[in-house]
Amino acid sequence: MPEKSFTREEWVKALKGLQSSYRVFVPVKEGDFHLFRVLDEAKSPDFSCQNTRLSPKAIVYPQSERMFEVNLDEKDPESNILKEAAKDSFAQAVVGVRPCDAHAFQIVRINFDNPEYRDPWWVKRYESTTFVGFGCNEPCSTCFCSSVGGGPFSEKGLDVMVYDLGETVVAKTITAKGEEFLGQAEGGSTVDERAREKMEELSAKAAESITSRVTTDRLKDKAVTQLFDAPFWEEVAFPCINCGTCTFLCPTCWCFDIQDEVSGKQGDRMRNWDSCMFPLFTLHGSGHNPREKKLQRVRQRFMHKLKYYVDKYDNGVQCSGCGRCVRYCPVNIDIREVAEMMNNF
Repeated sequence: MPEKSFTREEWVKALKGLQSSYRVFVPVKEGDFHLFRVLDEAKSPDFSCQNTRLSPKAIVYPQSERMFEVNLDEKDPESNILKEAAKDSFAQAVVGVRPCDAHAFQIVRINFDNPEYRDPWWVKRYESTTFVGFGCNEPCSTCFCSSVGGGPFSEKGLDVMVYDLGETVVAKTITAKGEEFLGQAEGGSTVDERAREKMEELSAKAAESITSRVTTDRLKDKAVTQLFDAPFWEEVAFPCINCGTCTFLCPTCWCFDIQDEVSGKQGDRMRNWDSCMFPLFTLHGSGHNPREKKLQRVRQRFMHKLKYYVDKYDNGVQCSGCGRCVRYCPVNIDIREVAEMMNNF
């Protein structure tokens, strides 16, 4: 596959040159955290961050989006007819995405794009997005990507992989979409053997530096009722405050709610992220709530990721090992510990 070497300045200049063909998203530091933002003159990309606070899933799957719109003016002959809201289909590129987040899109894709159901908006955005990954030279202590089918330099779900060699970066194409992206990037030079050796060294060193390990090999063989009725759920759920931080930060959570909003004579049908941690998530119109207790909601989150998904898709667990929920949970609930409990029960 074609490769190009850039100095850091050349790389940023090349990305800016691609803005006529792509909407380019890059990691930017805002306050104490890094987030993905559209590249512009006012924002300097920071590719040195270990990872962004929020995953880039919102670039493909917005936190809130208009699905349909309706005119409620009774004088209009087309009143009360739902029409699809206009969607932006401009090509985009997520530059600086970590391998765990690229892997997460593959996990989520099986929910939005499968033989039984195909979400047209998710699929269209995904297919119009080029994923340009940055390998993790120094994985976080909470990362466990290599235990769940990934790795700090995994190419799963990526179109281009970028190796940060210090003063220079090397971009290696993986797919035809990646070749098109890198082919339009101006500048760059050929990659010499010394650089390739350093790329291999970085990859090997990063893989060895991941000390967090999670075992999930026995989850599929467990009976659902066996894990559902396990005695440890009370202990796991006790500290939870149902804040939803874990689900909103998670790159593989996909739950949403649909609501109708009206302003004057304009109506909108909205799709918004939702969370199984929220008490209203399963509230029925009758007033009945099958998960009214905190324990039931916490159990649902982990059972879905580590058991129901495993049984339904036989595709590993619904987790890419990014470690965000571990780092940011205000009460220190650790999915790694819960996975071990479930696997070894």
